[in-house]
Amino acid sequence: MISAQSVEDDPLALERQVCFALSVASRNVVAVYRPLLEPMGLTHPQYLVMLALWGRAPLSVKELSRMLALEPATLSPLLKRLEAIGYVTRSRDAADERQLAVTLTAEGAALRERALAIPPAVVAKLGMSLDELRDLHAVLTGVIAATERT
Repeated sequence: MISAQSVEDDPLALERQVCFALSVASRNVVAVYRPLLEPMGLTHPQYLVMLALWGRAPLSVKELSRMLALEPATLSPLLKRLEAIGYVTRSRDAADERQLAVTLTAEGAALRERALAIPPAVVAKLGMSLDELRDLHAVLTGVIAATERT
């Protein structure tokens, strides 16, 4: 057994693991979003899809998959659910029948106005400054880039 004093010297101490900190932080941040998204009928992964579409719709499933770093097999059920609740439509791209295009419905586009309240609510719940959150975002983006190079 390792004593508490040697945690900083132990390379396998749970508290020192980047993967542990990222995992717990991710779960906790998603939990902050949950009550904000529920009134809109969205889960956090669905919210990420909507964010991508609000910024660049229409998008192909392939483009969405790349943007969200999700496998198409993971993305497909999210899109089916968003289509079932009336926020998106999926249709074959006229220019390339092999591509499935995802488009916002009028209801999905209108939902963006309600979603504008989410970022400031998250910032308030986290109790961190915008500068701290921008710095964190930059560091995490660097981690993502580093893992994509491996």
